[in-house]
Amino acid sequence: MTIFSKIAKGEIPSWKVAENDEFYAFLDINPLAEGHTLVIPKNVEDDYIFHLDEATYNGLWAFARKVAVALGKAVPCKRVGVAVLGMEVPHTHIHLVPLQTEGDLDFRKERPVVSAEQQARIAASILAEYEKL
Repeated sequence: MTIFSKIAKGEIPSWKVAENDEFYAFLDINPLAEGHTLVIPKNVEDDYIFHLDEATYNGLWAFARKVAVALGKAVPCKRVGVAVLGMEVPHTHIHLVPLQTEGDLDFRKERPVVSAEQQARIAASILAEYEKL
């Protein structure tokens, strides 16, 4: 079982921002920016997004879109950026990152320090916006 599966099952704590029966979204513990969110399928552990069956693939993107809309309302930004790398954890995941510039989506840059209290506040704000949609 991957670390992301354990997070989705509640076996490892996370700052949840959205969830439904098939998908889960939570804040990255090493964010590129405040509000950096990871979106995962709950029931598929394949590490490559293009291996997903069509229904899961389309459902994941639809769920990620709704999360991105909520994220953009909760965290001031010019745009919500999207990245799919899949190299660090063997579980398909989509990165949603609040952007002020294109450079904010550079995974090699120094990461900001975001306290647990800030993470909890941001997660609650995104979840509140998600629940309004």
